[in-house]
Amino acid sequence: MVPRTLAIVAALGLGQVVAFASSYYLLGVLADPMAQDLGLNPSAPFAALSAAFLLSAVLTPWAGRLIERRGGRVLLAASHVAFAAALLMMGSAPAPWLLLTGIAALGVGMAIGLYGTAFSVLVELRGAAARRSITAVSLIGALGGGVGWPLSRLATQAWDWRAACLMWALAHLAVCLPLVLAVLPKRPRPEEGHASVPVAPVRWDRRMAQMAGVFACAWFVSTAMGAHLPRLLADLGMDLDRAAWAAGLMAASAIGARLFDLVVLHRSHPVATARLATLLHPLGAALAAVGGPRLAAAVAVGQGAGNGLLSVASGVLPLHVFGPDRYAVRQAMILTPARYLQAAAPAAYALALDVSPGFALAASSAVCLLMFALTFGLRPISGR
Repeated sequence: MVPRTLAIVAALGLGQVVAFASSYYLLGVLADPMAQDLGLNPSAPFAALSAAFLLSAVLTPWAGRLIERRGGRVLLAASHVAFAAALLMMGSAPAPWLLLTGIAALGVGMAIGLYGTAFSVLVELRGAAARRSITAVSLIGALGGGVGWPLSRLATQAWDWRAACLMWALAHLAVCLPLVLAVLPKRPRPEEGHASVPVAPVRWDRRMAQMAGVFACAWFVSTAMGAHLPRLLADLGMDLDRAAWAAGLMAASAIGARLFDLVVLHRSHPVATARLATLLHPLGAALAAVGGPRLAAAVAVGQGAGNGLLSVASGVLPLHVFGPDRYAVRQAMILTPARYLQAAAPAAYALALDVSPGFALAASSAVCLLMFALTFGLRPISGR
């Protein structure tokens, strides 16, 4: 990568770290002290986070169209302001309803500020050659959980949960927003008399529906595992301390898989890589079923590695099949069902775990095998 591209990748990657740390991974540390301080049921913050996921799903198609009209730089800048506003509302909330409103408002930032917008910026700048840059941003963004949880915990221990919210708001406004404005190039103004964007709507076809199915299933399993993996490992026979340690392997495996894609798989066929990724969770589940507690950690490794590769695929597959034309709108359409389905994942997987850990693993493995089937027939459009 040339130095300019490296600077853009670094700015986008850091923005993803802060965005994920202050939204997806925030309540893993702060939900209990929030609930205790304001007299809430411990599940209430997570219900508000589900509302944030739903809000993000509703806004995602609109965000894709806005990226196409105004450019990803504008949307990313707006996302950091939106995240900061929600976090400031949470950190200063005097009443439970205002805290829950702030958590739900994180969905605005999620809709316009996560991977989809960052990937659209890279495709806008590099076209069909954006795969390695997409992988690099995904690799850096994967640190959101590993960095976010300890930093949120440190801020909570040193001060309180309100200070942790204010810390992340400051990171958005004082670090990420200036970086976006300074590093990302402005979109050139269209020449007079020329339309800036195509006017024809993007219509669903079979390949878009297949990709939407793949990523909806992937996000469902990923969100379910993120919410329940320590409990699943404990139900498989691991003691609680070892289960918590083994669950951390999921994040490490996701980072390792992205790094492997960046260094080794960047020339491989994107569909073949995605197909391989769909089989890693079932492989880990099979090893756990055979080996019991001794091999239960294979679930975490398989899920993390598969999800790492699929995160890259969410940016690369639409580019491979349809090319850079109308990328932002098409990718937003493809990812919208995933955002809806992930909101239901924690509750649905909890019901499966209530039956038995074996049943839960069989169910999530079946979803992954459905994803595998949906990867067939994803060929580029004619002429590419």
